[in-house]
Amino acid sequence: MENYAGIGGLVVLALDIWAIVSIIGSRASTGAKVLWTLLVLILPLVGFIIWLLAGPRAAAQQ
Repeated sequence: MENYAGIGGLVVLALDIWAIVSIIGSRASTGAKVLWTLLVLILPLVGFIIWLLAGPRAAAQQ
């Protein structure tokens, strides 16, 4: 059972890193970036879900 918890933690960590990279690459203001990043860091799973639904997205590559 403990192995599944470890794998779940790694998945959440990878998703949070992806979210933070996307937040930093977005066109949002610096203050918004800081607040979104703090939300994802303080509440890893819930913060990621909230960011996924309502957060800023990375700027599209052109």
